[in-house]
Amino acid sequence: MVLIADSGSTKCDWILCEHKEKEPIRIKTKGLNPAILTKKEFCNIIDGCVELNKHKDKVTNIHFFGAGCGTKKNQNKVNKILESFFENAKSETNEDTMAAVMATTKEPAVVCILGTGSNCCYYDGKTAHLKSPALGYILMDEGSGNYFGKELLKAYYYKQMPKNLRVLFEKDHNLKEKEVVKKLYKSPTPNKYLAEFARFLFKNENHPFIKRLLINGMHTFVKNHVQLYRQELKTVPLHFVGSIAYYAQDYLALALSKYGLKASSFIKSPIENIIKQQSKLN
Repeated sequence: MVLIADSGSTKCDWILCEHKEKEPIRIKTKGLNPAILTKKEFCNIIDGCVELNKHKDKVTNIHFFGAGCGTKKNQNKVNKILESFFENAKSETNEDTMAAVMATTKEPAVVCILGTGSNCCYYDGKTAHLKSPALGYILMDEGSGNYFGKELLKAYYYKQMPKNLRVLFEKDHNLKEKEVVKKLYKSPTPNKYLAEFARFLFKNENHPFIKRLLINGMHTFVKNHVQLYRQELKTVPLHFVGSIAYYAQDYLALALSKYGLKASSFIKSPIENIIKQQSKLN
């Protein structure tokens, strides 16, 4: 049995594939980012999943794609944890950009991720190449869920958010200063906490203030990330993966048009496409 996992910092989608004729088993857990979680926290999430425990002895091969898995050190960390839990399995770990690539193309392309975090790479048909380091939610991640979470919180506390939106924002979230500071500076996953605020954007995207936030955020992502690959984009397509990209595709299209660019696809969750395109894993 093959186990495929696509993990961000917020959630992890797992698919168990026994053979082509049988419907895959779909499982969800909390996100498993080795750059954020301790080994114990990582193990507790896996061990706490009833479905994974139920099938763990049947798993022989694991393909894990995850945020925070861009270094050999973290890849080895994940492989050791998974092979310890799934005792009969061999694990292979890659960064989440490769899951996005496998979900969108087998040919050279520029592939972007916009979910809890954000990233962009050029796939040459064999290897994904990043032109800027992935420095995470504090310095980078423009256009991502945690980026918009920060923008919303800043607008609220600087009193730049219109009054009618402030009322709605207060109803949706606990905005007591002590609680926010605790979540930002004492939580093991502050990026996940910030990304939760992004839901507010799409609940209220018809408001002019929210529209401006989305337009500015997507323009910043295209300028800082996509434009690094302007030479490659003269000859290859551009794909987007992730929930933020999917729900904000109109705003992305607007930002891209300023540079004469157009996206070829928007995929909300890559794992289903990975199954279709990688049927040889079954």
